[in-house]
Amino acid sequence: MRRAATLGVALALPLTLAAPSSALAQPHHHAGVSPKAEQVAREVLAPNDGWAAYDGGTTGGAAADPEHVYVVTTYAELREALAGGRTNDTPKIVFLKGRIDANTDEHGNQLTCDDYADPEYDFDAYLATYDPEVWGWDQKPSGPLEEARERSYRNQRDQVVIEVGSNTTLIGLGDDATLVGAQVMVDSVDNVIIRNIIFETAQDCFPQWDPTDGPEGNWNSEFDGVSVRRSTHVWIDHNEFSDGAVLDRDLPEYFGREFQVHDGLLDITHGADLVTVSYNVLRDHDKTMLIGSTDSPTYDVGKLRVTLHHNRWENVLQRAPRVRYGQVHVYNNHYVIPATPEGEKTYEYSWGVGVESALYAENNYFDIDPSVDFSQVVAHWKGTQMYEKGSYANGRSRHHQVSFLDEYNAVHSPTIENKQTWSPPLHGRIDPTQSVPAKVQKAGVGHIL
Repeated sequence: MRRAATLGVALALPLTLAAPSSALAQPHHHAGVSPKAEQVAREVLAPNDGWAAYDGGTTGGAAADPEHVYVVTTYAELREALAGGRTNDTPKIVFLKGRIDANTDEHGNQLTCDDYADPEYDFDAYLATYDPEVWGWDQKPSGPLEEARERSYRNQRDQVVIEVGSNTTLIGLGDDATLVGAQVMVDSVDNVIIRNIIFETAQDCFPQWDPTDGPEGNWNSEFDGVSVRRSTHVWIDHNEFSDGAVLDRDLPEYFGREFQVHDGLLDITHGADLVTVSYNVLRDHDKTMLIGSTDSPTYDVGKLRVTLHHNRWENVLQRAPRVRYGQVHVYNNHYVIPATPEGEKTYEYSWGVGVESALYAENNYFDIDPSVDFSQVVAHWKGTQMYEKGSYANGRSRHHQVSFLDEYNAVHSPTIENKQTWSPPLHGRIDPTQSVPAKVQKAGVGHIL
């Protein structure tokens, strides 16, 4: 029996993935950790550094005692250090060292899609059963094979999703600390810091076919690199996010649609609030960052206050970010939008203006290939307004000031109003836009340690 989707690899995922304030506790030396690394691990978010500094600030595990400072080199050790998940609110610092693969068991043995597959799951049978020419286009898959796919997904989820408790700092040592194939879940907690880690996102072995998703249907996968849900005071800084060596564009098509095995790189949803995302690199991905779970006001009204600054978004096709409801300050980011190679999925947009969103885009710099029209940068997702100022583009002419919103409105209807409805209360220096590419050279791992 062919149990799992053929991904072309055996889920042994190869990769590549602000000025802080004083510490709350004194460093204590641990084997393999320099005094400088211990000091950096106890740094807290600066008082004015975006929304995560609001209402008490973000200190992560800075108050950890020596018994709750860990150095982990395997996934089993990482799970042990974070034992208890969201219920473990003891202040703690977890250093990640080297390459850590979530698709390994407690003995370090490699796990593949076949290890997660339910005995009743057969991918070839799944394709034959839910072929839209057989199943139809008006209903999602159901029945025994879909139930077996769901059980298989849950098996993988139980292995690769790892929960982080309150009062935690996760930090990579050096410039090569890599977490492969995991989803770091920050759910229903407070006060978390994640820094200096390369994330190669999990590949979903069991994507679901949904013929009702869009006019042509879509394959939908689970698992983000980092998912922030129902949590407050989260600082995500100097990390790198990508799909690594296995890109969706390199996988086969089924039913004429790309077989996607990745979801988001970094999603902030389900009423999360007070989040700062700074000096990260997000690259080579499709659905990159979703802020807001649903058009329904169930979770998110009055929340989703997020700051994104000095991040580098390179060759990402959409959601950089896509926003619903939240007050989101996007400033001093560098966007690199190259030409699309023939036959590959093309760039869609960067800023998605969703339901009741209040996106405030300030002094962002775009390197855009001439084949990409400026009107594509903004996309309408039922939102009515955003605020943009200080945008520059390079590619058609050097240091060219532009309003991407005006470019969008010139060719689309309905238009989106350029309207300021709020002022960001907390932020560091807003750099001149022309200086942003140079400033953002310090994004990613290896710059704080």
